[in-house]
Parts: sequence; structure tokens; C-alpha cells
Amino acid sequence: MQDFATDIPAMQPGQLLARGVCRHLLGYDFATVEEFSPERGKRVDVMALGPKGEIWVVECKSSRADFTSDFKWDGYLEWCDRYFWAVDEAFPTDLLPNGTGLIIADAYDAQIIRMAPEHKLAGPRRTALTRRFARQAALRLQGARDPGL
Repeated sequence: MQDFATDIPAMQPGQLLARGVCRHLLGYDFATVEEFSPERGKRVDVMALGPKGEIWVVECKSSRADFTSDFKWDGYLEWCDRYFWAVDEAFPTDLLPNGTGLIIADAYDAQIIRMAPEHKLAGPRRTALTRRFARQAALRLQGARDPGL
């Protein structure tokens, strides 16, 4: 029998949600990068790149206080085709803005409850963002494989 308590390294609640979201999105053939910076001064919890080049942003909120203290989320809308909130099943989802997607998650999986509306990125921004995604992912892989670098 698997010991789930030792399956997860020490993570913050939002990181546990991101883990489940990334696992779930892999089932849709999305590659993900956590704590992705689309531009200087911005950091999204999960950026997902789909098989057709679509880009989704997922912000993970672990509590009401975590959500109400976030005043910058709408600045991420211009960096994705679809925008989602990921919360656990106890989160008061009525707080979340209309016109955004909803994902219920835990550390092991997630489920898309409400699909986010699509707002297609402009071609040049998509190209630049995809390149930035590829570079950040590759640099993280290199750092994991050669931590002393």
C-alpha cells in the first residue's frame, strides 16, 4: 500500500493545488510550468501550453484570505487564451469572478468544473510567450539535472 504522506514533499497549500492541476492538465496533453513569469514583475501559479499552442493560466488559491489579498490577477488575462482559478472543494467558489474558469483540485488530481471563456492571444504575443515558456522549462530541467550549475 502506498504511503501518501511521504509521496508529497513539503509544499505550501497553493503548491499542492498546482501539483494536482498540472497532473490533470497532462491528461489533456498540456505541458505546464509552475510559477511562470510571462514578463518582469508578473508570476502566474501555472502556465499551461496545449497541443495546438493554446495557452492557459491557472491561479491557485488555498483560502479566502489568499484570494482577497490578490489584486493583480486581472493583469494575467492578457497573457492567456483561457484563465482559471484552482481551489479545493471547501473553498467558497461564489467569491470567484464570473467569466473565469474553475478547477477543483487537491495534491493528486483536479477537475475542470467550469471552462474558461476563450480570448485568443495575438500571434506575436503567443509566439513570444511560447518561446519564453520553452526557455524557462529548459532552464529548469537543466538546473534539476545539474544543480551546481
